[in-house]
Amino acid sequence: MPNISTPATPTAAALVRSDIAALSGYVPGEQPQGGKWIKLNTNENPYPPSPAVARAIVATTAGRTLAKYPDPLATVFRMRAAEVLGVSPDWILCGNGSDDLLTILVRTFVGAGEWLRIPYPSYILYRTLAGIQGAHCDECHYNADWSLDDRFGAASTTAGDPIKLAIIANPNSPSGTLLPPVRVAALANRLACAVVVDEAYGDFADANCLDLVRQNPRVIVTRSFSKSYALAGLRFGFAVAQPHVIAELQKVKDSYNCDTLSIAAATAAIDDQAWLADNRARIIATRRRLTDAMRSLGYHAQESQANFVWCTHPERPHKPIYEALKAQGILIRFMHYAGWGDGLRITVGTDEEIDAFLACIKTI
Repeated sequence: MPNISTPATPTAAALVRSDIAALSGYVPGEQPQGGKWIKLNTNENPYPPSPAVARAIVATTAGRTLAKYPDPLATVFRMRAAEVLGVSPDWILCGNGSDDLLTILVRTFVGAGEWLRIPYPSYILYRTLAGIQGAHCDECHYNADWSLDDRFGAASTTAGDPIKLAIIANPNSPSGTLLPPVRVAALANRLACAVVVDEAYGDFADANCLDLVRQNPRVIVTRSFSKSYALAGLRFGFAVAQPHVIAELQKVKDSYNCDTLSIAAATAAIDDQAWLADNRARIIATRRRLTDAMRSLGYHAQESQANFVWCTHPERPHKPIYEALKAQGILIRFMHYAGWGDGLRITVGTDEEIDAFLACIKTI
């Protein structure tokens, strides 16, 4: 019998790209699978979606619809969304949530070894997407008032490397603050690259940057159905850009990146603008009450344009507050940013959830 030796089992890190092995992956907020929780940590909408969504899903399951591939361009959604947004359907690209769209955008515009510009602190997935692409991040820190200096609009890094893509979350997370569209326009006009305005929370804000897409061919706006349309579990989002940009992005997306059920549900959701207006008003009213209550308890609560409030306390450490709330079945988001600091991000829940949260935090 020949002597056949068993090869040594390599570690996972030895098998993957070295930059992937060194990468710190994005960590989503906690999603407990059991027990009874008040969940104010991942900015989900606290209310059920439009009743039209359930009807559309049921109708879609009839016959052989699910046995066929979905429309790769989600045409029915693009046509209805175009009417709501005041653009043509060929200005819209659909995705499996806005995270899918951000992945497509980074893959399209930024090559390995090239530079992506992002603000800090902001959505930490941007940095992860750059790392997966083998690209670098040029981070521009927010000022104390959450404004951005003109350096964000510089066409290159301080070392002279060209910026290939810039992303601005607007409203920003974790702060909930909004850069006025005129300020975003000024920064975009100084940059020589594509500029993505991530408006995942845009439906809760007083202004948006859709008009900038019409004015500047390098501006792209992304939107999510996870927050304002209460469809976080279904995964759907869209980008708005000029048609020649959409045509390039379509080359990069997965063939069928949106499934049949999500297309039908999203179409029904965006068709019910009366539901959206009512839901938005409820959340904004509760946001006001939460902000005022946290300030009365001695916290600095940032004036928010999103469906969450960013809070810091001048004297008390934040992590023990988060841990004490969690021990009592209430989840909020403790967030730490190296070189910046930490704080508590509190999702706007129902009035009953916010009442329970406030009653609990008063005892901590």
